[in-house]
This record gives sequence, structure tokens and C-alpha cells, in this order.
Amino acid sequence: MAWFKKERGRLESPGIRKDMPLGVWIKCEGCSTALFSRELDEHMRVCPKCHYHFRLGASGRIAITADEGTFVEESVGLAPADPLSFGGDGAYPKRIQDTQRRTSLTEACVIGRAKINGKPIVLSVMDFGFIGGSMGSVVGEKVARAAIIAMEEKIPLVSFASSGGARMQEGMLSLMQMAKTSAAVARMGKAGGLFISVLTNPTMAGVMASFASLGDVILAEPGALIGFAGPRVIEQTIRQKLPKGFQTAEFVKQHGFVDRIIPRPQLKAAILDIIKLLAG
Repeated sequence: MAWFKKERGRLESPGIRKDMPLGVWIKCEGCSTALFSRELDEHMRVCPKCHYHFRLGASGRIAITADEGTFVEESVGLAPADPLSFGGDGAYPKRIQDTQRRTSLTEACVIGRAKINGKPIVLSVMDFGFIGGSMGSVVGEKVARAAIIAMEEKIPLVSFASSGGARMQEGMLSLMQMAKTSAAVARMGKAGGLFISVLTNPTMAGVMASFASLGDVILAEPGALIGFAGPRVIEQTIRQKLPKGFQTAEFVKQHGFVDRIIPRPQLKAAILDIIKLLAG
């Protein structure tokens, strides 16, 4: 597909090399089938055999969600610092720089204005390939700014979460972003704004426990891992065997936390229907 060829190298799952040429085979993580790379691209990186959803980078997610040519990024200049001098040896700034070069992103979150079938929205998209999509001070600021833009311009906010949680290298400053982002979407909601939160694999810990769980409508991709602590941590803590499928999108929907599970190829249409229904 054209959108994939244009963005080649920035939308694959983190385990796939950026420089991998077209015409290679990729092993599906869901069914172990050897998939032809081009065929996988044509299915929006969803396995045509078992429907396993490979991770998408931020640029790929934007490409399949927003109308072509309508996305305009906001807060481009925001970049992370090292407020705690984590480790004292410059390891954190170096990791940031290396990740920026590898992903062509400045941070784990990209925000901006866009349109879906001509309807204006604000998009907030997280990229797990950037230090596990961890939420530091810049990510929190971007999410808050996205909510403010949506509130002031009276347009829906659509958020795609993909994160392992708070960024430990920023300590308490990272944890503060949970309150900051939650307050921002709460103000938007109080002003009558619409917040559609889409949970992708994985959405965990501080991100899940803050803005990602506060959507007016909460959608999820099939098989996405959703929760706070990981299954192994919970089992070790409570010393009990967890039920099969625990913390998958299907499990949390069954228990009332997710409104709908939408396969990736149908997500854009589903979001548009929700906007038409709830935002007029």
C-alpha cells in the first residue's frame, strides 16, 4: 500500500529491522506462519491468517487514521531533557539521542490536527518503539496540549495509546504526568468535548492508570495487553494462577472496561461513526 511505502522504516514493530528490504518473510508472533512482508503491509500489518496485530509506529498509525495530507503536527520542538541527571553518566541523554535517530521521532508521542473523512479532530499517537512508549514530562505535556487544543477548538480528541508506563529515568516528574494528563482530559470533558481513547498493544501502568482509561468511548485492538502491573508481577504478588487471557482486550471487555474491540482495518470507520453520533 502507498501509505506503507512512503513511511517505510518508521511504522514496523520494534522487532523488525528498519533496513529490511521488500520481499522478505516475517514470522507471525501469533501463529508462527511465515508471512510475505508485502502481503502483511497490504493488510495494515495484521496477519491475514490469525489476525494477529503487529505494532505500528506513530507515522504508520497516523497514515491509516487521518485523511491523506491533513495531519499537521503540533509541539514539534518539545524534546526530553535529563532533569535528574539519571545515572550521572549521561546514559539517559545518549539513549534519547540514539532512539531519536532510529525512529526519526523526538519523543514517544506525536500530536496534531487532522481530519477523518473531512471531520476535524486532534490526534495523539504514542509509539512503543520510543523507549517502550514510556511517559515522561514531554509526553505528558503533549497529551495535555492535545486536550487543550481539542477543548478550545471544540473538536474531538482521538488518542492511540501504546506504552509500558511511566519513564523511570525521570522519576517523580514522570509520575506527575498521570495527574497532569488526567486533569487535562477532565477539563475537556467538563467543557463538553469528546475523547475517544484507543488502546493498542500494550497499554500498561501509568498511561493506562491515567488518561488512556478516561475516554468517553474506549476502544481496543484485538489481543492488546491492557492493565496496570504485568501478569507475572501480579501472580508473584497474590501467589495465584491468573485466568487464561488475563489482561487481554477481550478479557477486559468481558469485564466491562472496554466498550468495543475493533480490528485495525475497521478502526477509522468506527471512529468516524462515533464522532458522527456523539459530536454531531
